[in-house]
Amino acid sequence: MFGLSCVVPLNCFDGACSASLFTRFHRECIGNASEYTYGGLMHRAGNQWDEADFSGDQNAIVDFKYSPSPHINWWFDHHQSAFLSDEDREHFERDQKKHADRPQKFFDPLYVSCTGFIADVARDHFGWDAPDLRDLIRWANVIDGAKFESAEAAVGLAAPAMKLMMAIESTTDPEFIPRLIPLLTSQSLVATLQENFVQDQLQPRLEKHQRDITLLRSRAAVDAGVITFDITDQPTEGYSKFIPYYLLPEGVYVVGLSKSSFRTKISVGTSPWTTVPADHLANIAAICERYGGGGHARVGAISLPRDQEPEARRIAAEVTAELKALGQRNRLPTDSL
Repeated sequence: MFGLSCVVPLNCFDGACSASLFTRFHRECIGNASEYTYGGLMHRAGNQWDEADFSGDQNAIVDFKYSPSPHINWWFDHHQSAFLSDEDREHFERDQKKHADRPQKFFDPLYVSCTGFIADVARDHFGWDAPDLRDLIRWANVIDGAKFESAEAAVGLAAPAMKLMMAIESTTDPEFIPRLIPLLTSQSLVATLQENFVQDQLQPRLEKHQRDITLLRSRAAVDAGVITFDITDQPTEGYSKFIPYYLLPEGVYVVGLSKSSFRTKISVGTSPWTTVPADHLANIAAICERYGGGGHARVGAISLPRDQEPEARRIAAEVTAELKALGQRNRLPTDSL
């Protein structure tokens, strides 16, 4: 039996959809694997990779940082901070030249979602398309690109895809996402949502979502257009990143401190609903990269070991001061929305 192992970011809707779309593309277009398995990784401080992560006869990484490992056969990513070092970027560029006639590693930071990126690469480079997956691709673009009509829509979780996002982003069950991935391209999002194992994960997390709103309402504050909060004393495996903008719509940026079972995290983001011109906004990925993190131009994060709260607070204070100063230089009012 010839197997392909796909590494995906844990607790990420776009990551799960990317792995699912890639699996179907590979099965129907490439067709040289009889078994597909999935491994999940979270963004951590320092080096992301261990060769033990690549256990298949072939290995793929989707929606996650680049690895120069010789065991990687396929790679797709759309994050500005896709490369941990200049050496990794150079390795990727050499690989592109070596396999220019039929590349299997792809990068484009202009894409809203990795799912949409894979769909276009599969169509344009391999002539493969799956029209029945347009709803999956559309929701990956909406969710990963924060293209909601309002903060209320993002926090309300009315659509089936939004409920699936909640289950994916907050699950602590290591088997949940690998079990979910094969379903996402074999049935509708509504049907997937109704699976018993999905409902078992979802219901308690919808209740937690309401508690998260209450907690952040008591902790979040906004000053000079920057929302800040610290919930490190209330460890959590995830919360909706749109809650701060829902509670404090005058905020342009957010800098939030949280702690999970394995890291202390500084979340940095830009309100999807700000009216501040794009050329006046900070490049969040560039800021986070200076502290070992990364992300996109409008959203990113910095991960530190779990016991480094003081260092996390120091970094968060620096990032907050930088974003406030940027707003003042651009003369952005605190109620810029």
